[in-house]
Amino acid sequence: MGAFDIGSIRVAEQRIRDHVVRTPLLTSPMLNERANCNVYVKAESLQLTGSFKVRGALNKILAMDDESRQSGFVAFSAGNHGQGVAAAARLVKVPAVIVMPNTAPKVKVENCRWWGAEIVIYDPHVEDRAEVARRIAEPRGMTVIPPFDDYDIIAGQGTCGLEIVDQLRELKVTPDALVINCSGGGLAAGVTEAVKQTFPSVHVFIAEVSGFEKMARSIATGVAQSNHTVPKTVLDGIAGPTAGGKTLDVLRRHDVRGIGVTDDEGMRGVAAAFKMLKLVLEPGGAASLGAVLSEKLSIVHRNVVVIASGGNVDTSVFAQAITHSS
Repeated sequence: MGAFDIGSIRVAEQRIRDHVVRTPLLTSPMLNERANCNVYVKAESLQLTGSFKVRGALNKILAMDDESRQSGFVAFSAGNHGQGVAAAARLVKVPAVIVMPNTAPKVKVENCRWWGAEIVIYDPHVEDRAEVARRIAEPRGMTVIPPFDDYDIIAGQGTCGLEIVDQLRELKVTPDALVINCSGGGLAAGVTEAVKQTFPSVHVFIAEVSGFEKMARSIATGVAQSNHTVPKTVLDGIAGPTAGGKTLDVLRRHDVRGIGVTDDEGMRGVAAAFKMLKLVLEPGGAASLGAVLSEKLSIVHRNVVVIASGGNVDTSVFAQAITHSS
């Protein structure tokens, strides 16, 4: 069965279930008419810390023994993974250091601090985030918690997929398509594995920053790709520099396809989620919905599941989205 399979996702579900939110699967007649299909939105923006990332961080940290946890943790993150690690570290009462780019939204930096983490800022144009994290972790004896390319992390994110399966069954709905926001691929890999076990014919799509589709390139070549320039985008939650090798293996096995999403499409997703579902999303968390609304998929009158992966958005960006997007 290998180091990652549906069994490891089910173990993760049991491990973290008392610490996370079973987020709702929302639908709206207005949104369905606007998208010209039946849209089911998994509202991970309502998750503890405001994004799905806490699932993987909790599973990774709770899977460790007490002795391994005592020195604390370091994470590198644009914000959502950092908040997940900070929250998990607080739960087990150990310190956390979050390495964040100087481009990170202010709300994400402040939220990491609220959870009790120490923040270290780096310049992504001239510094490597993994190297910065290593330099902090080694002298302190801390453990670096990777953002995506780790089987415990992937399994934790996959618990979102198990919830989707249960909720679709309750609704007696069979999904035709599943659209997942993707940076390193942890959420996409975990959820795809979980959902495909029950709905093997579902077509899975990943939403990436248009022009920087590193995971789509990775799937096409079979080798994990990186972006060598940092995109200037409001879709910061899906703008990480590198695709994961472990996540890539899962996505290739399930024939996942890529979609490029523009800033404007992400912002339109934010506006639609607020207007029609009363959800507050960050643009990277709304990219999947923006992709559906942009009619880039052949899904007319079909059942489409979209993961709204995060809602940690600066107020100025949110105001811009709902003011200028229709």
